[in-house]
Amino acid sequence: MLGGIPAAANSQTTEERLQRGDAVVRSLNNGQPQPTLERMRLEFPFLAEATQGYALGDVWSRPGLDNRTRQLAAVAAFAAIGEVVFMKVHAGYALNVGVSEEELKEVIYMVTVPAGFPRAISASQALSELFAARRATPGRQP
Repeated sequence: MLGGIPAAANSQTTEERLQRGDAVVRSLNNGQPQPTLERMRLEFPFLAEATQGYALGDVWSRPGLDNRTRQLAAVAAFAAIGEVVFMKVHAGYALNVGVSEEELKEVIYMVTVPAGFPRAISASQALSELFAARRATPGRQP
Protein backbone atom coordinates (compact mmCIF):
# COMPACT_ATOMS: atom_id res chain seq x y z
CA MET A 1 0.00 0.00 0.00
CA LEU A 2 2.87 2.44 0.70
CA GLY A 3 4.73 1.40 -2.44
CA GLY A 4 3.90 4.67 -4.24
CA ILE A 5 5.35 6.88 -1.48
CA PRO A 6 9.03 7.77 -1.90
CA ALA A 7 11.34 6.24 0.70
CA ALA A 8 12.41 9.70 1.92
CA ALA A 9 8.82 10.55 2.88
CA ASN A 10 8.51 7.31 4.83
CA SER A 11 11.70 7.91 6.80
CA GLN A 12 10.88 11.44 8.00
CA THR A 13 9.82 11.80 11.58
CA THR A 14 6.94 13.96 12.67
CA GLU A 15 9.40 16.20 14.47
CA GLU A 16 11.43 16.74 11.27
CA ARG A 17 8.28 17.65 9.36
CA LEU A 18 7.20 20.06 12.11
CA GLN A 19 10.65 21.68 12.15
CA ARG A 20 10.54 22.17 8.37
CA GLY A 21 7.04 23.63 8.68
CA ASP A 22 8.16 26.06 11.37
CA ALA A 23 11.15 27.09 9.24
CA VAL A 24 8.84 27.75 6.26
CA VAL A 25 6.53 29.97 8.31
CA ARG A 26 9.39 31.92 9.83
CA SER A 27 11.04 32.40 6.41
CA LEU A 28 7.83 33.97 5.11
CA ASN A 29 6.82 35.88 8.23
CA ASN A 30 9.99 37.85 9.00
CA GLY A 31 11.25 35.30 11.52
CA GLN A 32 8.00 35.19 13.48
CA PRO A 33 5.56 32.31 14.05
CA GLN A 34 2.21 32.47 12.24
CA PRO A 35 -0.41 33.95 14.62
CA THR A 36 -3.38 32.01 13.20
CA LEU A 37 -1.48 28.74 13.49
CA GLU A 38 -0.46 29.57 17.05
CA ARG A 39 -4.07 30.36 18.05
CA MET A 40 -5.25 27.15 16.41
CA ARG A 41 -2.63 25.22 18.37
CA LEU A 42 -4.40 26.17 21.64
CA GLU A 43 -7.80 24.60 20.86
CA PHE A 44 -7.15 22.42 17.84
CA PRO A 45 -3.64 21.03 18.38
CA PHE A 46 -4.09 18.13 15.95
CA LEU A 47 -5.19 20.46 13.15
CA ALA A 48 -2.31 22.85 13.88
CA GLU A 49 0.21 20.01 13.87
CA ALA A 50 -1.22 18.56 10.65
CA THR A 51 -1.07 21.98 9.00
CA GLN A 52 2.48 22.61 10.13
CA GLY A 53 3.73 19.09 9.37
CA TYR A 54 1.96 18.35 6.09
CA ALA A 55 0.96 21.64 4.44
CA LEU A 56 4.10 23.49 5.47
CA GLY A 57 6.64 20.78 6.25
CA ASP A 58 5.87 18.50 3.31
CA VAL A 59 4.15 20.55 0.58
CA TRP A 60 5.29 24.12 1.13
CA SER A 61 8.93 23.13 1.61
CA ARG A 62 9.18 21.26 -1.69
CA PRO A 63 12.02 22.54 -3.91
CA GLY A 64 10.05 22.94 -7.17
CA LEU A 65 9.06 26.61 -6.71
CA ASP A 66 10.70 29.60 -5.12
CA ASN A 67 8.87 31.43 -2.31
CA ARG A 68 7.85 34.29 -4.59
CA THR A 69 6.18 32.03 -7.14
CA ARG A 70 4.61 29.87 -4.45
CA GLN A 71 3.06 32.92 -2.78
CA LEU A 72 1.68 34.30 -6.04
CA ALA A 73 0.11 30.91 -6.75
CA ALA A 74 -1.37 30.76 -3.24
CA VAL A 75 -2.82 34.27 -3.53
CA ALA A 76 -4.42 33.41 -6.87
CA ALA A 77 -5.81 30.09 -5.67
CA PHE A 78 -7.26 31.45 -2.42
CA ALA A 79 -8.74 34.46 -4.21
CA ALA A 80 -10.28 32.23 -6.88
CA ILE A 81 -12.01 29.99 -4.33
CA GLY A 82 -13.19 32.95 -2.28
CA GLU A 83 -10.97 32.35 0.77
CA VAL A 84 -9.95 35.97 1.25
CA VAL A 85 -8.73 35.49 4.84
CA PHE A 86 -6.12 32.97 3.68
CA MET A 87 -5.45 35.03 0.56
CA LYS A 88 -4.66 38.04 2.74
CA VAL A 89 -2.21 36.04 4.87
CA HIS A 90 -0.39 34.80 1.78
CA ALA A 91 -0.45 38.24 0.18
CA GLY A 92 1.37 39.49 3.28
CA TYR A 93 3.92 36.73 2.88
CA ALA A 94 4.23 37.63 -0.80
CA LEU A 95 5.03 41.21 0.13
CA ASN A 96 7.57 39.94 2.67
CA VAL A 97 9.43 37.98 -0.01
CA GLY A 98 9.56 40.83 -2.53
CA VAL A 99 6.31 40.72 -4.50
CA SER A 100 5.06 44.25 -5.22
CA GLU A 101 1.57 45.62 -4.62
CA GLU A 102 1.22 46.04 -8.38
CA GLU A 103 2.01 42.37 -8.97
CA LEU A 104 -0.61 41.33 -6.41
CA LYS A 105 -3.14 43.57 -8.12
CA GLU A 106 -2.36 41.88 -11.44
CA VAL A 107 -2.99 38.48 -9.86
CA ILE A 108 -6.41 39.69 -8.71
CA TYR A 109 -7.19 41.01 -12.19
CA MET A 110 -6.39 37.52 -13.51
CA VAL A 111 -8.83 35.97 -11.00
CA THR A 112 -11.73 37.61 -12.87
CA VAL A 113 -11.26 35.16 -15.73
CA PRO A 114 -11.54 31.76 -13.96
CA ALA A 115 -13.46 32.85 -10.85
CA GLY A 116 -15.48 35.92 -11.81
CA PHE A 117 -15.79 39.51 -10.73
CA PRO A 118 -17.41 38.94 -7.31
CA ARG A 119 -14.45 36.88 -6.09
CA ALA A 120 -11.94 39.31 -7.58
CA ILE A 121 -13.73 42.26 -5.98
CA SER A 122 -13.73 40.55 -2.57
CA ALA A 123 -10.05 39.79 -2.97
CA SER A 124 -9.30 43.39 -4.00
CA GLN A 125 -11.03 44.68 -0.87
CA ALA A 126 -8.99 42.34 1.34
CA LEU A 127 -5.78 43.44 -0.40
CA SER A 128 -6.67 47.09 0.07
CA GLU A 129 -7.08 46.41 3.81
CA LEU A 130 -3.71 44.66 3.92
CA PHE A 131 -1.96 47.45 2.04
CA ALA A 132 -3.47 50.10 4.35
CA ALA A 133 -2.52 48.17 7.50
CA ARG A 134 1.06 47.70 6.34
CA ARG A 135 1.39 51.38 5.42
CA ALA A 136 0.08 52.36 8.86
CA THR A 137 2.71 50.27 10.66
CA PRO A 138 5.83 52.38 11.24
CA GLY A 139 8.95 50.98 9.59
CA ARG A 140 7.00 48.42 7.59
CA GLN A 141 7.07 48.42 3.82
CA PRO A 142 3.76 47.85 1.99
